[in-house]
Amino acid sequence: MVECVVQDWQGQEAGKASIDLKVAKPESASHIVHRALLRQMHNARQGTLSSKTRSEVRGGGKKPWRQKGTGRARAGSSRSPLWKGGGVIFGPKPRDFSIKMNRKERRLALRTAFQSRLEDAVVVQDFADQLPRPKTSEMVEAMKRWGIDPTDKVLFILPEMQEMVVLSLRNISRVEIISAANLNIFDLLNANRLVVTASAMEKIQEVYGD
Repeated sequence: MVECVVQDWQGQEAGKASIDLKVAKPESASHIVHRALLRQMHNARQGTLSSKTRSEVRGGGKKPWRQKGTGRARAGSSRSPLWKGGGVIFGPKPRDFSIKMNRKERRLALRTAFQSRLEDAVVVQDFADQLPRPKTSEMVEAMKRWGIDPTDKVLFILPEMQEMVVLSLRNISRVEIISAANLNIFDLLNANRLVVTASAMEKIQEVYGD
């Protein structure tokens, strides 16, 4: 179990929040998190790159010059990979980059990654009611009160995508927003700091706690 201090909108201590997740053993934690990260990044690749081989390039049907007697190297096609406008040797072809990983392993990796980032996380009270209208400057000031540099890469984890919060955060560069039910390895590891609301912590415990 991990306990975190909860801050209010003004940056003052307002209580404690705890989370108890089943995580990987220390000796295998980095390995399983790395595998899950590779899986996410590979599965995001489209795999649609395609280059033409010498047999697929248009033209080149006629022998450029006769075999002997010209003093030049013999050539059978102007679409040889050695020629300008020729085919590509061992170029990319459409392929499936996806990597399979068991669901239990994926969830274990996600829980392990999240708990490992709690040292860089700030837990705050739900602040949607503090934003009756979208106001980016108020969010920037709140981040400073919570001890977060607005120029850092920050991931906000919310219980759900609340409209006023999203509109207030979306113009801050390097800030990402995600709902507690849709956590992913890349966003957790890519951020310098995390901001998690108290209700998002409860949601994470409900969704990912086994």
